[in-house]
Amino acid sequence: MNKKIKTPAVDHLLDAILCLESKEECYNFFEDLCTVNELLSLSQRFEVATMLREHKTYLEIAEKTGASTATISRVNRSLNYGSDGYELIFERLAALQQQREDQK
Repeated sequence: MNKKIKTPAVDHLLDAILCLESKEECYNFFEDLCTVNELLSLSQRFEVATMLREHKTYLEIAEKTGASTATISRVNRSLNYGSDGYELIFERLAALQQQREDQK
């Protein structure tokens, strides 16, 4: 973990996020917390990470998401050399998807 981001203020924010219990609560909180462009940028990065994990090319990703090659490169660096935060979420999302399919 990057020690520069581990501050009491960031801890407080993360505690707040962990209190959210539904997608609707998340929408409400993030709409208050972020500008529309900030939230769209975050979601764009996550979409880029998803597509990189699916082995899409930078060109395919740029065309679909509108992300710059610099953004794609930064996300790719995080996927390859980061703190494995993306990987954790991808694993949990896959488990959630499997659970939903099993319930059908």
